[in-house]
Amino acid sequence: MSDVERLYDTLKAVQEPKGYFFNHDRGRVLELLEALLLNKERYGYMCCPCRLAAGDREKDRDIICPCVYREEDVRRYGSCYCNLYVSEAWNLGEIPHTYVPERRPPEKLFP
Repeated sequence: MSDVERLYDTLKAVQEPKGYFFNHDRGRVLELLEALLLNKERYGYMCCPCRLAAGDREKDRDIICPCVYREEDVRRYGSCYCNLYVSEAWNLGEIPHTYVPERRPPEKLFP
């Protein structure tokens, strides 16, 4: 089993009971998980692959996956910013797949 598959199994087991599901597009999910592992090698922590990291754990604390924005984004839009975590309704197509806006403060966007 690859590192990506192990991460998939681990996160799925931990997050689904909390109501956070992986996007039904498994290919997209595996790409994002691979990018999380790459960021872990680079920075020492798994920061969101869809955002620019500063490479400083304290400055990036808000985007360490799952980011602090995930809960509100999934509640409001059915998906987190990068579409890794979604609600069950999002996966089932019961709610529209709308764009999730970036909510990270502007001063953190360009480290």
